[in-house]
Amino acid sequence: MMARPGAGRRTRENLNESWLMEILKYPHPCLKRKAKPLKKLDRDVVQRVEEMFETMVAAHGVGLAGPQVGWEVRLFVINVTGQKADGLLFINPKIMETEGTVTQEEGCLSLPGINAKVRRAEKVRVQAFDVKGQWFELAADGLLAIAVQHENDHLDGKLFISKVTRAGKVLIASKLKDLEEEFASSHPDTPAPCPTQR
Repeated sequence: MMARPGAGRRTRENLNESWLMEILKYPHPCLKRKAKPLKKLDRDVVQRVEEMFETMVAAHGVGLAGPQVGWEVRLFVINVTGQKADGLLFINPKIMETEGTVTQEEGCLSLPGINAKVRRAEKVRVQAFDVKGQWFELAADGLLAIAVQHENDHLDGKLFISKVTRAGKVLIASKLKDLEEEFASSHPDTPAPCPTQR
């Protein structure tokens, strides 16, 4: 999911470039797979989570899910302000409750250059484990609620374009075709395997 124009974000000078991960682009088949629950929280997982945060910031995103970097686990990171202290980690998340509806324009780091209006719940209540393995619950609204739903969809192999109206899909059809052609040319041996991040 992309950051809003002008949103505060850390500078590239503060990033550890060696930690940046490859973000899979549409229509990579790994983006369509349902992720598996994370069963073990260890130092390697914590390291990878840090790499995801760094990658998300470098790409000017506000959210990034495990499957987007070839890590097929139910985990995502979010930061809607761009301030390091506001970063949130959701491990094995479950959306327990939704309320209201809202339609807003969304984008995705796996679909560069594509934005479209999507209808989602206005508020959500989500439960997940944090980086210390502690279970927590969060009530979210606004951009955070949208980001939670957007990233949670990634864990089920769903992209935001699946929620775009028929008219909206017509508007982005040519850009989707461009991404498909670019992927085909860079991955002649299909299906492309999911990369192993480290």
